[in-house]
This record gives sequence, C-alpha cells and structure tokens, in this order.
Amino acid sequence: MDLSKLQQIVSRGEDGRHQFKEDIRNIDSLAAEIVAFSNSRGGRIFIGVANQGALTGLSGNDVHRINQLISNAANQHVRSPVTIQTDNIAVSAHRVVIVLTVPEGIDKPYFDHQGVIWLKAGADKRRVNSKEELQRLFQGADLIHADKVPTRAGIETLNLKLLSELLKKFYHEKLPKPHLKRIRFLENMGLVTGKRLNLAGLLLFGQKPQLYKPQFVVKAVCFPGIKIGHRYLDSEDFEGSLSIIFQGALAFILRNLRKVQGKKGVNTIGEPEIPRTVFEELLVNALIHRDYFISAPVRIFVFDDRVEIISPGSLPDHLTVEKIRAGNSIQRNPILTSFIAKGLLPYRGLGTGVRRALEEWPKINFIDDHDGCLFTSVIERVNAPVNAPVNAPVNAPVNAPVNIYLSDLQVQILEILRQDPSISYEELFVKLEKDRSTIRRNIQQLKAQGFLRRKGSDKKGFWEITHAHV
Repeated sequence: MDLSKLQQIVSRGEDGRHQFKEDIRNIDSLAAEIVAFSNSRGGRIFIGVANQGALTGLSGNDVHRINQLISNAANQHVRSPVTIQTDNIAVSAHRVVIVLTVPEGIDKPYFDHQGVIWLKAGADKRRVNSKEELQRLFQGADLIHADKVPTRAGIETLNLKLLSELLKKFYHEKLPKPHLKRIRFLENMGLVTGKRLNLAGLLLFGQKPQLYKPQFVVKAVCFPGIKIGHRYLDSEDFEGSLSIIFQGALAFILRNLRKVQGKKGVNTIGEPEIPRTVFEELLVNALIHRDYFISAPVRIFVFDDRVEIISPGSLPDHLTVEKIRAGNSIQRNPILTSFIAKGLLPYRGLGTGVRRALEEWPKINFIDDHDGCLFTSVIERVNAPVNAPVNAPVNAPVNAPVNIYLSDLQVQILEILRQDPSISYEELFVKLEKDRSTIRRNIQQLKAQGFLRRKGSDKKGFWEITHAHV
C-alpha cells in the first residue's frame, strides 16, 4: 500500500473493515479490536490516523513501542493467538502510519485474555452477550450445527408414516417398535439427540413442528407495484414439516406469476413466466442452508418486477456470492442436507442448485447482508405488462379487466365449476384435495375479479362463470 492508496481509504471514513487510531497505549483495548476483527470478516487498523481522518502519523519511537504492543496483544492477550501483518506507510519525512491487517480467523470464536468475545458492529465493536450469537460463532467454526440441537419434542411426535416410507425406500428397514430400540435407531440416523428429537428430526418428520419451533415457518406476501405497501394481493403463512412448507411456498409463488402461452393452444393453462425449477432450487436452498440459530422465518415477497426469497443468515465462513455462483457450497445443516438428498425435496446435489437456477434464468441477483444476517435471492420478472397487475386486489370491481392472470388452482376451480355448476363447497374441497381456507380464498378472488358469481344459497344455489374465454 502506498500513500495515495492510504489517503483514498482514509477519505471514506471508518466502517466495519477499517478502524482509525491516532495512537495506542492500552494493550487490552488493542486485543479487543483484534478479537472483533478475527471473529468477524477481518479488517485493518490504521494507527497514526485521527478519527476525523487526518494523517497525524507516528514518530520512530512510537512505531517501536506500538509494534511491541501489537506483538504482545496478538500472541498473549488473544486466545487463540492471531497471525497479523503490519506495514509502515510514510506520510511525511519523519512520520509513518502503521497499517495493522487482521485476517478473518479460522479458529473462531476468539476471546480476549479476560474471556470476552467481541464482534464488529459497523465501525465499532460489541460484546457477544446472547446464546444465539455464540452458537453462530461455534457453527461458523464447524463445532456445532443447529440441526443437531435437541428440541423439547419427544419421539411420539414423529410422523411415523412419512418416516417409515423413507426407511423402506432407502434403507429397506422398518422402524423398531420397542421404545429404547427405537430411540437408539433414531440416534444412529441423526434424528434424535439426548432422547429428544433434534431440530432436523423435528423439521423433517415432526407432525406439528411449529408447536415447538413457531418461528421456523415461511411467510409469503404478494404486493401490487414494486415495493412493500399496506395493500397486498395475496398472503399466506406456511407451517408443517419442511416438505409441506416447501410445497405450499412453491405453489404460492407459481400462482402469483403470470402464465406464458407460448406455442400452446388458447385453451391451455400456459407455463409460468419464470421456470418452476428456478424456485424449486432457491426454495430448497433457503430451507436447508438457512441459519437455524436465528429465530426468524423465511420470507417471500412477490412484486410486479421481481420475486424476493429472504433467508435468515448470511453466507457462512469464507463463502461469497461469487463462489456460490461458481458452484461452491458449505453444509451449514448436514443432517437436513443428507435427508433432503434422499428425495424429501427436489434436491439435486450440493453446490449445484444456484448454478442450475442461473442456467434456467440468468436474471437472478444475490444479496449477502452480513450486518443484517440475511441472504436474499432476487429473481427479476422481465415481461411485466406495464399496467396489468399480477392478480386483482380482493376489493376489485365485478367488471375487472380480462387481462388478469389466474393461478393453476383458480383455472382448475373454474373448470370444475363449468362442468358441475351445482357442486357444493364440501364436494369441491374433496375433489381438489385442498384445505377449506385455500379454496374459499381463491373463490373469493375469482368472484372479486369478475370471473365467478354464486347464484342462490350455499346449499341450493349454483355457480355461474361470467367470462366465457376462461
């Protein structure tokens, strides 16, 4: 680094990777800074630079004293010892700035000599006070995995049918009936820790996982326009095992996409504007590679110009957006990954999901937010009609425009009602194999959009399709 490069960096001010110190005399304070950088993403400390960015520099005696302080801090006041690098940059005839480079640690978490763990917080640092933060640090060092942590759920909460089907298909075995043998068997499979279902066992095979972990759901909202607002077109929360959540979330996205007719006939449903495979890959990544030490849901936002899938947890270790685009991957939740690979979700191999999604649809951006502990996949929608919404809002007039796009489920509903206008709600629920709230919500949307109306009572009335082109 030369003087011009130093001036360029200093002119931008302090941030999470660059810290200014006019002088250093307290070894404990320096050790805390080294620990914070080592536990975070690494960075540089510029010694001989005032907080406002003035290059005050250090004398020869100061340089000798501070270099000794740096050596003692990195080797004796930090656990484990940290390998650092220093460079002296001349800022005048007799004064220099010491640039102390601290790499991101490979032996996290690091402590100061008093046992305090420090993390960078913007341009400052802070103590690690919560169990969740400490767990994430151990997770980053591959010392602990969230999916192995025991929950309060006993093995009696297992979905035995789902588990038995997987055992029969992949292991050609049956689940033992005696309680102790069953626990030992599940421990060997990695689904039980300390006689309780661990997080992987609960999320994969639990009957009602959200009774024990209510935060691990997917929340999805479709907004009109290109930003979050008070009004929405569609909204749903998805609970249950990971396979159920995945199917529900995927269906939500697909029903809120436009359909492209292509070369198909006028009476066909058409294909989603963005290939289904794109969302399969990105949703699987969001569910199995998210940070389960963060108590927050996966969120899906559908806008007119894009779809966002927001997953708790930034990329782990040294993984970057460029690396995942190239096919690199790290198993943050190895038990979940191993079972998903057996067909519980459409998982096609470690590290290949992002590349496959990009091959199908190159207009995908990834945002790795380390400060906010979030990873976002942004899928662009490039063929949005200028004035046509994805779906009409619930309060749309009866004579809604005919260029409103219908989901696959809504097309199925209309086709059934065309064939049998007198079908009851109960018969419709059974025929479509969907829950009541989903069918009623979609019927309400069809009525609001002007495609459907009900004549007479629920018991004795009939359905009327109001647009013949549907």
